Amino acid sequence: MVDDERWKARFRAARMSLPRWARDAPNRSIYRSNVTGTWEIYTWDRETGAQHQMTDRPNGTWMGTVDPSGEWVWWFADTDGDEFGVWNRIPFGGTESVPAVPGLEPSYPSGLSLGRSGLAVVGRTTEQGNTIHLCPPEASPEVLYHHAEDAHVAALSRDETLVAIGHSEHGDSRHMALRVLRPDGSTVADLWDGPGKGVYGAGFAPVEGDSRLLVNHERRGRDEMLIWDPVAGTEHEIVLDLPGEIGAGWYPDGTALLISHSHEARDELYRYDLAGDTLTRIDTPRGVIGGADVRPDGTVEFSWSSAAEPPVIRSTSGAVVLTPPGPPAPPSVPVEDVWVDGPGGRIHALVSRPDGDRPYPTVFDVHGGPTAQDDDSFVPTAAAWVDHGFAVVRVNYRGSTGYGSQWRDAIERRVGTTELEDVKAVRDWAVESGLADPARLVLTGGSWGGFLTLLGIGTQPDDWSVAVAAVPVADYVAAYEDEMEGLQAFDRSLFGGSPDEVPDRYRESSPITYVSRVKAPVLILAGENDPRCPIRQIDNYLGRLAELGLPHEVYRYDAGHGSLVVEERITQMAAEIGFARKHLGMS
Repeated sequence: MVDDERWKARFRAARMSLPRWARDAPNRSIYRSNVTGTWEIYTWDRETGAQHQMTDRPNGTWMGTVDPSGEWVWWFADTDGDEFGVWNRIPFGGTESVPAVPGLEPSYPSGLSLGRSGLAVVGRTTEQGNTIHLCPPEASPEVLYHHAEDAHVAALSRDETLVAIGHSEHGDSRHMALRVLRPDGSTVADLWDGPGKGVYGAGFAPVEGDSRLLVNHERRGRDEMLIWDPVAGTEHEIVLDLPGEIGAGWYPDGTALLISHSHEARDELYRYDLAGDTLTRIDTPRGVIGGADVRPDGTVEFSWSSAAEPPVIRSTSGAVVLTPPGPPAPPSVPVEDVWVDGPGGRIHALVSRPDGDRPYPTVFDVHGGPTAQDDDSFVPTAAAWVDHGFAVVRVNYRGSTGYGSQWRDAIERRVGTTELEDVKAVRDWAVESGLADPARLVLTGGSWGGFLTLLGIGTQPDDWSVAVAAVPVADYVAAYEDEMEGLQAFDRSLFGGSPDEVPDRYRESSPITYVSRVKAPVLILAGENDPRCPIRQIDNYLGRLAELGLPHEVYRYDAGHGSLVVEERITQMAAEIGFARKHLGMS
């Protein structure tokens, strides 16, 4: 008998993001939380302990930051999750929001950096291209940069004399270049490692007059770090004897880096001292670090979870930094690591097993992105399937991050079919090993995972019993026509052109091409205001299912690419589980 309240309690348990603080007023922090049942932005005064809800909207608020002075909280105001809107700001602890830059029209956001003087650098994406604006306090915004190709604000130096932007003027938004500009628009320097090797700004040194910029690069086929001084024209590569991929942020005095090390779906933290090139491990539990930052006193605060244990905000001082109110989420089962030989190399998968005897009804939950990965973090959706008697298998297919540049980029020009080769290899292993019941296999995923779900049941119709696709790409050409401009650039980089330029590639990768071959009953969940996987192309696919008389259901909701409302997420999860159980004869 399933404890219906247990799985729902994991969604309802109050959660919060890692608090981020104002650099010049470190007692003033902001965080996101779902404590009211909807994700909103909150402030926390560490000196008084006061916490204050800053935003309150029916469909929630996700993007927010605090300026270096701690005087203002900025938050992005879109309409019902459509991701199109303007930046608003509100005094720290205040109640009244106003447009942060009244002179800027609504757009898709493309980066934001705030200076201590009140200067803002705002990135915007519209049908006219990508624009970066210099927005001095109490003055009209000025255009600093504009280009038709994808671009974003990367960083603003501490003294506000340098602005780093990421751009894809070379036409590949998946492997971007860096440019550092003066506020007058003049170029200081450019950094690009050539085709197939992106560079990304990760913050200027937090010291007045320091022009060093921390940069993510992939010169050796994986994510690593270097320090670039565009003024001096120097580079210092951070070469570490660690497997996996590396990220980093600055210590407050600029003498050391906080290293994040990701390897085989788990994370570690290190301190790297620049003067001696020495690396010191920071003690953290085995699991996943959802975010980490260094306080002025040198202690590190980090968000941590594992598949079995819910998130907690910890400090290297040994303290729990902040605990949301109410009961904690019930724990779940740990994940097991599986490595399966596939057509492109060894595939890493994570398996969660329910109680009971093998073979299990099994859910293949395919992650989105595709530039993302499944890891050993706490996932209420996976835990809910386990509670209902399903094994859950999550595959870090080619296209996933965390396994090097070649693995990530293997899907280019052969989109969808490459990922599904890896999913099938793990699917066949699961059946042959006795883990999975071949008559009760659910293929599911959201966003890119929803795309792969619909493509999978069309190209591998005999392999899957039921399909559940949330906010999917279903008709790729129609999706391209309607999606936000940044994703059109992403698709051109992925496919090697637009649908007009390489029509065969889009047709071969589009689920609607194979809809007549579908055998599995399919549930599709769709957001009416989704700018990433727009509703028209989903309706096209649903229309073809109906014409063919194929069993399907649709769940529509009034939000965008997912919901920030807890009860809505529970309703969707119940619909997904109920649909699968009904068509597998389990209910």
